[in-house]
Amino acid sequence: MIGDPEGTVLAMFAAFCRVGACFMLLPGLGTLRVPMMIRLFVSVAVSFSILPILWDAIYPQVSEGGPGYIGIVGVELLIGTVIGLLARYYVLALQFAGSVISMLIGFNAMPGVGIDEMESQTSLSAMLSFVGLLILFMLDYHHIVIVSLTNSYDVMPLGLAFDSQLALVSLTDTLLASFTLILQLSAPFIIYGLAFNLAVGMVNKLAPQIPVYFISIPFLLAGGLILLYLGSNDFFRLFGRGFEPIFTGTQ
Repeated sequence: MIGDPEGTVLAMFAAFCRVGACFMLLPGLGTLRVPMMIRLFVSVAVSFSILPILWDAIYPQVSEGGPGYIGIVGVELLIGTVIGLLARYYVLALQFAGSVISMLIGFNAMPGVGIDEMESQTSLSAMLSFVGLLILFMLDYHHIVIVSLTNSYDVMPLGLAFDSQLALVSLTDTLLASFTLILQLSAPFIIYGLAFNLAVGMVNKLAPQIPVYFISIPFLLAGGLILLYLGSNDFFRLFGRGFEPIFTGTQ
């Protein structure tokens, strides 16, 4: 028998606020393509799982309830949102890289609906983001997120005020590290695009009467796709390897 049913429910809901807010923004799980009931049930299941581990950190703070419990709920929602955004930024950086690579190799087709998002994306950007997200799931990135949620109670304990400075520093550091990694992964395509367009521009100056730009587009696209094919293995391997150190702040 549960000695304090009301306190247990309050503790459960407090854990759910942090976990649910995080899972609402997680890439893959937090998209509109996943039914809302599935997201809800997964969040509740994870909350039930971590509550016994964090019982001593959660229950004493919420067992009495009262007006202060509303403030605790608000703070927990903000903390979960920040943790979810850390993972979301990492995948958004890959989508940005897909758009940049599409432009550099001349793959400028009409944007369509993304596979994992409802936003408009180029075909190459949608493919890269989907494969990158699939690799993260294969590497159990959601387990890393759950471990980080559990460890977050040591850094941001329940019952304290929301540390906006720590949240902003974490978000900016994640943005910096994510886009730095994506810039390194996209560097071959940037060099290829600049070198090819520079060569085409020089040829156009030598023979202005020939429409060099329209003739060069198929060669630009073919070379870019070959470069993507040859470098995709290392591209996605480094992307999958970089998630944990960037998300946990150990880079």
